[in-house]
Amino acid sequence: MTGFDGEDDVVELCRDLIRIDSTNAGDNAGPGERAAAEYVAEKLSEVGVESRILESDARRASVVARIEGTDPGRDALLLHGHLDVVPFNADDWTHHPMSGEIADGCVWGRGAVDMKDMDAMILAVVRRRLREGRRPPRDVVLAFTADEEAGGKYGAQWLAQEHAEVFEGCTEAIGEVGGFSVSLGQDKRLYLIEAAEKGIAWMRLTARGRAGHGSMLNAENAVTELAEAMARLGRYEWPVRLTPTVRAFLEETSAALEIEFDPERPEATVAKLGPLARMIGAVLRNTTNPTMLESGYKANVIPQTATGHVDGRFLPGYEEEFFATVDELLGPNVTREFVYHDIAVETGFDGPLVRAMAEALEAEDPGARAVPYTLSGGTDLKAFSRLGIRGFGFAPLKLPADLDFSGMFHGVDERVPVDSLRFGVRVLDRFLDHS
Repeated sequence: MTGFDGEDDVVELCRDLIRIDSTNAGDNAGPGERAAAEYVAEKLSEVGVESRILESDARRASVVARIEGTDPGRDALLLHGHLDVVPFNADDWTHHPMSGEIADGCVWGRGAVDMKDMDAMILAVVRRRLREGRRPPRDVVLAFTADEEAGGKYGAQWLAQEHAEVFEGCTEAIGEVGGFSVSLGQDKRLYLIEAAEKGIAWMRLTARGRAGHGSMLNAENAVTELAEAMARLGRYEWPVRLTPTVRAFLEETSAALEIEFDPERPEATVAKLGPLARMIGAVLRNTTNPTMLESGYKANVIPQTATGHVDGRFLPGYEEEFFATVDELLGPNVTREFVYHDIAVETGFDGPLVRAMAEALEAEDPGARAVPYTLSGGTDLKAFSRLGIRGFGFAPLKLPADLDFSGMFHGVDERVPVDSLRFGVRVLDRFLDHS
């Protein structure tokens, strides 16, 4: 092939997107996604794709488009990625997080793995295919969303509620976080495809007591009450619950490692995954992590109230058990309210779409083994699932064995290998041919 090359295009697209400030600090703060949305719309327009920029609020912009497939009778496929990124402290980085610099074979910057890399891969594949006159077998809907990093209120949730018509006919979807490789040896790699996500319960806890002088006895100290409740939640050992996706992942991983899977000791398999064990270990059970405390205004004054925040995550099928346990641990003197609450999702790892993902990976990497896994966090898939769309995390990247990929999500020195971006374009191109 001569002229335009999607594998070169993806690198520059990723760098350009990183250089656009779309930092999302939550509470509708930050520059918004409008500039990034306009960039995406322009790149689609260059290959004849008409898109719409939809704003839920000032500069909180998402881009949607539909590409007609060769078989209009088939259900449509949704490809989605978010345009916002989490904040950063530039002083902590080796290369400036908005530089898009190429160094040590990687593109560096905030969003390089979460998830302007996938945005760039989607754009590159679409641009290459349309320049070559290759339409997908079925309609493909593109959605580049705002606000994913703060729960999607101004992005995917708003789109699903107010503009469901743009997803008409969509029954399946791919997006973040999955399709990346984990090396188990010289020529053996697992590619983790997200088939489930834990639910989210960000909670504000409040304890109320009796205000008074710090020098006096006080059996109704709100700070003490809250601190004890937070400690109970933070130290509670949640029981292991092997959901279908978690069990399938552990069985597949054990087989690849040539060890026997022991359902009574799943941590033994997880421990062999290196840095990835932090993420996979979190999906063996529900979790409650205290994150914030606030109380008082003077050292010698006992305040009337104390508040704290807890990041709770529950496995698919275990939401009721989760909240019953949380309320028991809180006790009668601490109340809770939601800062943010969203569902858990899970789908089976079977069917033509799964085969298309696995075969595309194997065609580009003979050592590939596609396995399902559960994401400990959450994505826009939650919003789209409410429209009846079955989704997977599939942003394919063949990664160096020594790269702590999962540790770079929201971390310092976020970067993606150039070769991995090129690999992702090739895999997604094959995938679209057979999806």
